[in-house]
This record gives sequence, structure tokens and C-alpha cells, in this order.
Amino acid sequence: MDASAPDCVLAIDQGTSGTKCLLVDGAGRIVARGHAPLSEQHPQPGWVNQNPEELWQSVQAAVRACLQGQEPSRVRAVGLSTQRESYLLWDRRGGQAISPLISWQDQRAPLSEELRRPETGQLVRSRSGLPLDPMFSASKAAWLLDTYDPERERSGRGEWCLGTVDSWLLFRMTGEHLTELGNASRTQLLNVHTAEWDPELLRLFRVPRAALPELRPSNGPFPALRGLAPLPDGTPIRAVLGDSHAALFAHGAFSPGAVKATYGTGSSVMGLLHDAQQLDPGLCLTVAWSMGDQVQLAAEGNVRSTGAGLKWVAELLGLSPAELAALARTVGHSPVTLVPGFGGLGAPWWDEGAVGLISNLTLGSTRADLAFAAVDSIAQQVSDVVEAVNRSVGQIQVLYTDGGATANPDLMQRQADLIDTAVLRSENAELSALGAAHLAGLGAGLWDAQALRDLPRERQTFRPQITAAERLRLRRVWREAVDRARTPQPASPDAAALTSQATRY
Repeated sequence: MDASAPDCVLAIDQGTSGTKCLLVDGAGRIVARGHAPLSEQHPQPGWVNQNPEELWQSVQAAVRACLQGQEPSRVRAVGLSTQRESYLLWDRRGGQAISPLISWQDQRAPLSEELRRPETGQLVRSRSGLPLDPMFSASKAAWLLDTYDPERERSGRGEWCLGTVDSWLLFRMTGEHLTELGNASRTQLLNVHTAEWDPELLRLFRVPRAALPELRPSNGPFPALRGLAPLPDGTPIRAVLGDSHAALFAHGAFSPGAVKATYGTGSSVMGLLHDAQQLDPGLCLTVAWSMGDQVQLAAEGNVRSTGAGLKWVAELLGLSPAELAALARTVGHSPVTLVPGFGGLGAPWWDEGAVGLISNLTLGSTRADLAFAAVDSIAQQVSDVVEAVNRSVGQIQVLYTDGGATANPDLMQRQADLIDTAVLRSENAELSALGAAHLAGLGAGLWDAQALRDLPRERQTFRPQITAAERLRLRRVWREAVDRARTPQPASPDAAALTSQATRY
């Protein structure tokens, strides 16, 4: 970038599989990219760790790669997007990680007997907006403290810090213990209605307030950045968002009723809410973003295993994900059904006891059938959540989509067919990073609110192509498989109603 080049914002998107960086100019165009991978460790069944130092190094490497050949002084501001519920413990004084980063995928922290009481679950849901589930950070916090500080001595004095990935990175970048409100709303320790740490939730999970970060709006203020070469010390941080929230922002979904689905290791379906009282019980109430003292709430459903399920089947068959998608295309449809409940099922079921299941196999089933089932499981799980979103915000008119798996046009067409709604796929695969860039650019004055709405957003549209009878049949087969995979319970009224509808055709 030469001296006459326009000012830019740098977006850092720290995700489960790696860190991406985008350099974005005042017209919203991507000027440069950088990427650094990140590994996972699985020390025991159900445990998923990441190395906090490796994570920080991946951020540094991605920033260097993005700014190679560029002029760092032209960066007006930095925006940060991160994976969310993952949690770790570190020393406030030296900044060294005390624990591994426990991934959002991790299932090691069982709920205590007190937390399993129905009245306790209702209290947690009413205050945090989240169902009791090991995916969220609170149970991870309890496990970390029980393991490393069982008497809560160091954490109780504030010598040790607890935080999500945004908090860890902000500490490394600024030296202060902070977290953004949307990320905090995924910990199950925040009262989503008051936007403050909730004393009763802290008591339930035995988390000292002194170990938690200060809360900040999505647009700050944050301290100036330091120690992230080649960016100059003093570069302002103008935006911090959870990755799913950033993707919603990048879609320009600034009004209730606009809904997006992000397809990654897991998937998130999210849309802004008119009325939190209308939230379907299968969904979460979360903070989408906050600007100053204005807090925007959203409905969200989280699917634990979409891209992860695809990767598992691909490795099982000795294929790459792209080869798996090509193999699935050779059959077009299959009776084989895969329910990827590897660590239980998330929204709208929230069944931690559910198991992975492959059903409807015959002696004639082939590798291609299993490949198709893996792709189809993604669209089916997202459809389950979309149905719950429809019950919360009304029938959506379009579904905005983003994430790596959306590159598969067969998946996008299947998604449109199953939800009977147009799917608008972003042609940009890095939407979480772009959302952080958009908010940072707003804070840096690269554009105002109207110019932000007018930024280019290239999309491809997929429209439903199957009959209502075929849609109901496909959904009935899927729901029967889900019922078999789930913890034994009374028959689902929704499944019964769906079966009844299907018999009319």
C-alpha cells in the first residue's frame, strides 16, 4: 500500500480451526487477506482443548500475513471477531495461561445435581436467556476453578482471570481484562436483561466476580492496541463481536425478522427479535450487539455438529470434504440418514444425552449414500432451528447464509427445499471478519450508518424446487431418526403433527 492509498480497517476473525485477517478499504472492498491454522486436542472422549498460546500466535501470524507488502500505518482501526463459548483461566500479573482453552464443543463438565433441578434450570434460562447445557461457558468455568483453584483463593482475589476468547485476546492486545457484551451473553453468567454479571448465576456456578472481565459495548471504548506487529502501538480497537454476531452484522440484517445461518464446525441460526417474550423454548436469547447503552437482542439456535460431521464422514471414507461433496452429488438422494449427535444435540433439542446415529442402511447402501446423508444432515439440522425461529419472529422471507460449507451449491439448494424459503448465499466466505470490519469502519469514520447499509453485498439466490408432499416426507424421515438418537422421552408432539400432515398427501 503506497502513501496515497486510502485508509483501511483490519479485521481479525479468530475461529475454531484458525485465524483469518482481512484488510478492508473505505469502499468495503477486501484489499488483502491472511490466515493461520489452529489445532485441537482431544485428550479424552468428549474433551476438546486448544492451546491459548498457539491461538495467540495464530492471530499474530494472520496479521503479519495480511499486512505483508502493505503499509500498516494506513490501518485506521482494528475489529475483532471470535469464537464464543470457549473458556480459559490465566494469570493477571504475568498473562500466562494457567489452563488450556476449553472449546465450546467440549462436554467434560457435567451439570451438578443442584443445576439439574427444574426450578434451577428455569432460573438460569430466565436470567441468562440460555438453556442449561455444557456448551456454554459457565459449566466450563466451574470445572476450571474446581481443577485449578478449588478453594477459589486466587480467582477470588482477582489474581487469576477467567474469560472467553475475545477477553483473552483483548488482554494480550491491551493488558486489560475486558469482554464484549455479546460474547459475555454466551457465558450463562450474564443477566441478558440487565446486561450485567448476575450474582445468583455466579453463586450457582461458584464463579468469583473478581475473576471476570469488565463488560464493554461492541463498539467500545477499548484501550489502544499494543504488541501486535506490524501494526503500530496505539492503533485503536473499534469493534469486538462474537463470530456469529459479526456475520449477522455483515449481512446487513439490522432489523427484526432478518435471519442468517452460518455454516462452520457447528452452525448458528440467528435473527434480531421484536419481542423477547415470543422466543421459542428451543432457542437462546442472546445479545446480538450493543452500541453505547443500546442493547440489541436476538434469537439464536446453535447446532453442534455440521461441518464437524462432514469432516468425520470424509475422514471415515478417506476423502477430503470436497471429494465427499462430489460423491454425494452422484446419488442426488438417499434413504440413509445421519444424525451427528457426537456430543449430544443442540438447538432446538438441547439433549446432551443424544448419540450419533446412522439409520436406514441396507445391503445396497453405498459410500455415496453415506456421503449424501452427511451433507443432508447439515440442511436438516438447520431446518429444525429455522422452524423454531419462524415460531419466534414469524415466517421469514429469506435466509441469509455464510460459512465454508455454503460453497456447496447442492447443500444450499437442499436448504431452500427443506425450509420452503429462498436462501441468499453470501459470495464472501469470510463474513464474520467482514462484520467486524464493518463495525470498526463505522467507529473509525470510514462510513456512516447509511453508507454501511449501502456497502456491496454479493449474493446468490437458491429457491425451493420440491413439492410440499416431498418436503414433509423428507422432514418426517429426519425427525424419526432424531427421535431414535435422542435420550428416551415422551413422543414429540411436533413429530406426531408432522407425521399426521404427511399422511394427507
